Amino acid sequence: MVTKEQKQELIVKFGGNEANTGAAEVQIALLTARINDLQGHFKANPKDHASNRGLLKMVGQRRRLLKYVRNNDIEKYRKLIAELGLRK
Repeated sequence: MVTKEQKQELIVKFGGNEANTGAAEVQIALLTARINDLQGHFKANPKDHASNRGLLKMVGQRRRLLKYVRNNDIEKYRKLIAELGLRK
């Protein structure tokens, strides 16, 4: 589970200050942290299909936010995926 301190750290890193929680970059970073955190859960519980659906919804939301950032500012998009390590 992503702790409150980790969330605050991500918000400050990607949003500039702790009040900027609505920025697309912050939302992408928080979703990425939650998605990465769930991977351990699925290794221990491979038959948890209900949580798998929630994971897929988070991945889809992150994909839509990434598309929004890419269409508006390609440099910000490239920097964001490099920092989060999303593309291989």
